[in-house]
Amino acid sequence: MFKRLVASLAVMGTALSALLIGVPAAQASTGGTPDGELHPSVGMIVFYQPDGRFRCSATQVSPTVILTAAHCTAGTLGLTLVTFESVIAEQPPSGIPAAADPSVGYTAVDLAGLTYGTAYAHPNYSNFTDLKNWNDVGVVVLSQPLDHATSALAPAGRLDQIPTGSLSKTIFTGVGYGTEVRKPDSGPQKPTPMSYPLIRRYWETPGQKLTPQILQVNGNPNDTRGTGGSCFGDSGGPLFLDNQIVGVTSYGYTANCRYLDGYQRVDIPVVQDWLATFGVTP
Repeated sequence: MFKRLVASLAVMGTALSALLIGVPAAQASTGGTPDGELHPSVGMIVFYQPDGRFRCSATQVSPTVILTAAHCTAGTLGLTLVTFESVIAEQPPSGIPAAADPSVGYTAVDLAGLTYGTAYAHPNYSNFTDLKNWNDVGVVVLSQPLDHATSALAPAGRLDQIPTGSLSKTIFTGVGYGTEVRKPDSGPQKPTPMSYPLIRRYWETPGQKLTPQILQVNGNPNDTRGTGGSCFGDSGGPLFLDNQIVGVTSYGYTANCRYLDGYQRVDIPVVQDWLATFGVTP
């Protein structure tokens, strides 16, 4: 049972990391609200891996550092594109540039005039194999400093300060570029993942479980305590408490993104010590 659970989380985490740009097989924020400019520090990153081009969500935390998930940065080919446009595309095509040679990923020539950087994954990222040492956090170090809105990390142990029994009453805010889960225009009217519109959304969600590495929340949009949760494409995006980042989107439990969501904690020493090597501190 435990091994099957870990295996399923690994699949969901990898899928949640990224969505093939321009391919109509994606998922997204469930019950999310268009963000507009409420969270300008949250952006979308686009990158190549050996099996294609993908996207994740991320947050600028310093003039040169973008915070995201390790599964959005491990194994990246070439450079990573960063954009903070709230609305990428209402319908296809996305307008995201392609690499001249996908086998090497983005180059500076491909991304001339755009914002980009180099991706790094936490050196102890376990690729969803070790619940005690998850470490699903990564960064993109920009090629040049960017004068743009930033968000702050929560101090170490912030989530541990939530009183016992109060986690389910604590409401967090998630933000990301996952696509929409809605009823299709025709056919069976079951909520279905849709690739477009490709926009930034936010949602509110109650806590469910806290471990030394992971915060789980209830991402079901039918939960009256919140408004929804994360889904594919939201990976790496921030989870806020009191306007500070306490986690980044890591995994989901179901393929239709209507149950529990998992966030890698960033208020723990193993994460904050590593981020400090990039000059990022609470």
